[in-house]
Amino acid sequence: MNLPESDSEDELPPGWEERVTVDGSVFYANHLTKNTQWTHPRTGKKKRVSGELPFGWERCIDKNTGKVIYVDHDNRRTTYTDPRLAFAVEEKEHVNDYRQRFDASSTALQVLHGRDLSGKVAIVTGANTGIGFETTKSLSRHGCTVVLACRNLASAEEAISQIRDDKPAAGDNCIAIYLDLTSLSSVVQFANTVKSKYDRIDILILNAGVFGLPFSKTLDGFETTFQVNHLSHFYLTILLRPLLVSGSRVVVVSSESHRFANLTLENLTPLTLSPDAPSKYWDMMAYNNSKLCNVLFARKLAKNLQTSGISVFSCHPGNMVSSKLARNWWLYRLLFALVRPFTKSLQQAASTTVYCATALELTGVTGVYFNNCYQCQESPAASDDNLATALWETSIEMIKSVLGKNAPGLEHDNKRMLEE
Repeated sequence: MNLPESDSEDELPPGWEERVTVDGSVFYANHLTKNTQWTHPRTGKKKRVSGELPFGWERCIDKNTGKVIYVDHDNRRTTYTDPRLAFAVEEKEHVNDYRQRFDASSTALQVLHGRDLSGKVAIVTGANTGIGFETTKSLSRHGCTVVLACRNLASAEEAISQIRDDKPAAGDNCIAIYLDLTSLSSVVQFANTVKSKYDRIDILILNAGVFGLPFSKTLDGFETTFQVNHLSHFYLTILLRPLLVSGSRVVVVSSESHRFANLTLENLTPLTLSPDAPSKYWDMMAYNNSKLCNVLFARKLAKNLQTSGISVFSCHPGNMVSSKLARNWWLYRLLFALVRPFTKSLQQAASTTVYCATALELTGVTGVYFNNCYQCQESPAASDDNLATALWETSIEMIKSVLGKNAPGLEHDNKRMLEE
């Protein structure tokens, strides 16, 4: 069939209309020939829509005509067109077939446009400020229940108040629970509290992090950047594994800084990961190494869970985003302030995290590193399965060195437990 030229593959030719069946299958009606077909007249591909209507929409029957209409309660308008068509996803021949829909300029709310996350439960670490706050605000606005896992509960409650002021129902979807990532015991307590309140977790976002710290040790005896950015998040995921179900997603917020790490299979030891003296410590390298740990952890976790239906992603939010991450040294604060006009907003920085956590086209995808809402090749070190395994095993031994060989969640062979 000869079709008029178009700048968009998805644009329908004149005389065609896109419709959807009750079960979510998209079909195409040609009003000129009075025919219908399942494939897009330009791309030749089939599409489906999710079973849920966009947030704030309702399917009704017009009393006068008896026809199905769709009511947008937020904007107080009605239409005969199923709004799910705006979010139709092409049926994939392979699980990793998906096209880029968003980029560096996209915001988290744009990624979620039209999505209804009611009934889903998410945990966001470091949710009271910066990218974590924007992630929490965006998810809760779309109906998701969000647990703000924070050390500063007063700040977390203030964050919830801000969300509630913007949209009362969103604030009602939020709850703050104490979590101190400098303490493995606090991680255990947090996990136990979550297990007592929820029977599943749909989205686990490991977002909290520190940067540019002077040398310091936690109460557990580990270098602070390493424990906060990697070890405690690693342990938290293991403890919450029983709540992760098929369809759940784990998102590990990393950074492009992982490309500048100096960890290798030869030098990966507890003392390399967690220096024991200021003379062996450089704050920038500590951060780089912790971010490599994030990607390696996500890679190994994805492999361990590949038959469970649980998806695992790591991602880069943006370069030198203006947040409180640089608060620990005046020179970092100055540098971040100077580049602020050229970097992402916090809403934009949260977009890739939210995309990984919610995008329908990523169903079945796992073990991928994302940047600007699209897959990105990680560094050679981050792709090293042997290095990922060594980090996993070393991390477990470091936790046991503090909590004992029968540490909660580590009583049995951990890999086997994660696969169950």
